[in-house]
Amino acid sequence: MSKQYTRSEVVNSNSKEKILIILHDKVYDVLSFLNEHPGGEEILLDHRGKDGSEDFDDVGHSKDAFDLMSKYQVGELIESERSNNAPKLSWTSGYTKDDKNKDQGISQSVLAIIVVVLIAIVYYVYL
Repeated sequence: MSKQYTRSEVVNSNSKEKILIILHDKVYDVLSFLNEHPGGEEILLDHRGKDGSEDFDDVGHSKDAFDLMSKYQVGELIESERSNNAPKLSWTSGYTKDDKNKDQGISQSVLAIIVVVLIAIVYYVYL
């Protein structure tokens, strides 16, 4: 079972060793993620000790971002203080790091065949 936090504990527990943020009733320590955050560390620092769920949803995040979040989760809000609002998945980007390895156009072999055919046509028509 993960550590249970109250909202006031999240607000008051921030220090140089810990930066807590609430996202969808879960508590994250993002101190070690500051330099890696694609949107810059300022946005994380602005939400220190706060519930950033709405802003998080408004920006939209990739599936990889959601997967990465579990690494930084340190607990969750106590039951009586939860908002029970799920992330707005419809706003997430469909991009994942695996997408960059997918074929996104004409393969090189198909392109080579097309070039050879065009050269053959030009050769027979003009020579």
